[in-house]
Amino acid sequence: MQGARTVRWFVPITGLLIGTAWAALWMWEQSPYGRYLDHGRWTEIGFAASICRVVPAGDLLLPGFLYVGGWLLMSAAMMLPTALPLLHLFDRLTAARPNRLALVGLLIMGYLLVWASFGVVVHLLDAALQAAVGPSGWLPLHGWLLGAIVLAIAGVFQFSRLKYHCLDKCRTPFSFIAQHWSGPTPRLSAFRLGLHHGMFCVGCCWAIMLLMFVVGTGNVGWMLILGAIMALEKNAPWGRRLSHPLGLALLAWAGAIIAGNMSV
Repeated sequence: MQGARTVRWFVPITGLLIGTAWAALWMWEQSPYGRYLDHGRWTEIGFAASICRVVPAGDLLLPGFLYVGGWLLMSAAMMLPTALPLLHLFDRLTAARPNRLALVGLLIMGYLLVWASFGVVVHLLDAALQAAVGPSGWLPLHGWLLGAIVLAIAGVFQFSRLKYHCLDKCRTPFSFIAQHWSGPTPRLSAFRLGLHHGMFCVGCCWAIMLLMFVVGTGNVGWMLILGAIMALEKNAPWGRRLSHPLGLALLAWAGAIIAGNMSV
């Protein structure tokens, strides 16, 4: 009976959370501010440029704030569905606690904090790349090469031991909770459980998430496709067998881009 009550609230609330993230991303993409999800020169024109000129270090802080906000939405929309088995199991284990909603919320906060931190690192690396090669005009002419490199890295990573180590951790939520959850400090333990799971999730999926820089960080359609691939890889019974074919497909895609541009 208690399990049935848990399912009744868990499914609509988590569905609402994930659905809200997807809806926010879609509305953001369709709005005049959709460019804030991408990596164009939007801070040099219009209202955003005015803010950048007024706020100290605004040309770094404003893009970083908006980019990390968009990345956090992407993480909630794409990655929370992949963590549903862990969330559901944790909710069932804490069903007898009066603060179980808060505990699940803290787990989600820790999980998304890791992905937000990953987004900050990626943003800084992207900004450094733009600063290094942007003035030379090399990037607009050779962006295809960077895209091919990212695809090749993601493809090779699908065959790595690190990928499978992290993937196995993500695919066994019960053993993960048994290892990282303890009762004496439930709030801190729930948050730390989210942090630990988020780190293994980043270790498993970081290369696929980087593909958003190839297909467009504001492309909701590609978010759906890549999010579905990661969810199947982590949660489907046969998901582990998806990694090698996906790696071969990514390497073939990278090779096709290089061959197509070298022949021109």
